[in-house]
This record gives sequence, C-alpha cells and structure tokens, in this order.
Amino acid sequence: MGDRRDERRAAPVGQRIGVWLAGARPRTLPAAAAPVLAGVAAGIGAGLQVPTWRLLVLPLLCVVVALALQVGVNYANDYSDGIRGTDDVRVGPTRLTASGLASPGAVRAAAFASFAVAAVAGLAVVALSGFWWLLAVGAAAILAAWFYTGGSHPYGYLGLGELMVFVFFGLVATVGTTLVTFATVPPAAWPAAVGVGALASALLVVNNLRDLTRDAEVGKHTLATRLGDRATRLLFVGLIVAGFLSTFAFAALTTWWALLGLAGFVLVLAPVARLLAGAVGRDLIAMLQATSLTELALAAGLLLGVAVGS
Repeated sequence: MGDRRDERRAAPVGQRIGVWLAGARPRTLPAAAAPVLAGVAAGIGAGLQVPTWRLLVLPLLCVVVALALQVGVNYANDYSDGIRGTDDVRVGPTRLTASGLASPGAVRAAAFASFAVAAVAGLAVVALSGFWWLLAVGAAAILAAWFYTGGSHPYGYLGLGELMVFVFFGLVATVGTTLVTFATVPPAAWPAAVGVGALASALLVVNNLRDLTRDAEVGKHTLATRLGDRATRLLFVGLIVAGFLSTFAFAALTTWWALLGLAGFVLVLAPVARLLAGAVGRDLIAMLQATSLTELALAAGLLLGVAVGS
C-alpha cells in the first residue's frame, strides 16, 4: 500500500488529472445535459415565454447540477464498489479505488465535493425560481446518488438502479428544468422526460450487462443479474424503443419539427445490432458512449425542432 501511495505522489500532474478524468467516466457525461435541453424544449414547444435571463441562467445552473450529480455518483460507485471488492476484476472504465490509482478516502472526498457543487448550484436554482420545496427533491437526489452503491443496503444491489435513474435523471431532471425555467409544467414535459429517462436507464442497463458475470459472482444483484443475459438485452432494446416513441408523443403536443430528435437514434443502430448478436465485455464499452450521445442528440433535436417550429 505504501508503494502505491509513493507512485501516486510521483506521478506527473497531467497523468494524475487524466486518471481522475477517467474515473469520472466521461463516456456517460454528455447525457447529463440531455434532461435540461429536453425540459427547455418542452417549455418553448408549449409557447411559454419568460425573460431572457431566466431562459439562460436557470438551465445553465440545472446543467451544473446534473453534471455534478453524474460525476458524484460515478465517484461514489467507484468508492463503494472498490472497498467492497466488487470492482477487483472489471472490464471497462478505470476504477480508481480498486486499481489503487487513488486512495478510497480521496475518491469518497471527490464524490462529496461533486455533491457539494450540485447542492450549491441547486440552491441557486431554488433561490432564483422561488420553488423552495425543491430543496427536498434535491436532497433526495443526492441521497439517491450516494446510496445507489453506498451504505449497508445499497439499492443498486437490489436491482433498483434503473428505476431510480429513470426517476431522477429522467422525470425529475427534465420536468424540474421546465418548472424552474417557465414556472409551470406543460403536458409536453412528460413525454420528453420519459424519453430522456428511458435512454438514461439504457445506459445503466448496458453497463450492468457488461459486468453481469462478475456481479453475479460477487453477489451484486443488479437488475441484469436478476433478469439474466437475454432478458437484459431485450430490456435495453425496449428502452431505446421507448425513447424513440416518446419523440412522437412530444411532437404531437408541440410541433412535428420535434421529430428532428429521431436523428440521434442513428448513432445507436449499429450498437443495438451488435448487442442483439451477443456482444460481451469490451465490445459493450462503445455502446455506453453511443447511448449517451443518442440521449443528448434526442434532447438537442427536440430543442432545435421546437425552435424551428415556433
């Protein structure tokens, strides 16, 4: 252990920064902005008008909240799985704790620092919007991020991870953005939230599919280990289809120009084909980035569509 600490101290600054960036799992980070873009699209698509500062400042703060929570939950998972030993043999993004590239305490501190950034940005959102009851929602989101794999009874080990991602990174983040920005929630916000939430959940599904065998061996009972390989693959496809169909529901409530959001699904066609053909291990890593970019492209397409349509 002492040798590892010495190696960490001796590593060049650029290398240490690179290690921490890798530990943040950058392939999944583009999706953090998706619920914010979709939430703004819902408001504009409904014809709601607000002062320019509100349309710029509040969504930007929401992006900071979403990104900080995403990074925080990635570091929290790294720490919690690392100290349990469930990350000792993994295929995929760098695990800081399990690999010894960073101390468990440092990784935990990084997670808490990320949550603190999310809390400060969230407090600013609440203060500017006037919806003080959202403080409770923000606190619940931070607790959900930590207890996914943290604590003595992590819900991620009970197969509930995908559901919580759908709720917090889909429904809450998207509808919440619409609410704080436009001070109301039009019907279009809900299909936008469902589409974003479905793709966010698909990210976790493919991540857990990649780790299915190892998770089963160490007793990490994710939804993938409970459903099995074939059903997990079908679930991923079902979530992609749900995101696709939600775009039509959104367009029906706003403008058919919103179907521009469908263009992003081209990015995930080849990965879906490989997944159905039985891709495993490292072959699934590229699917994380493809799914993340599809989610971002969906939301950006909705926003562009309503901007053109209006």
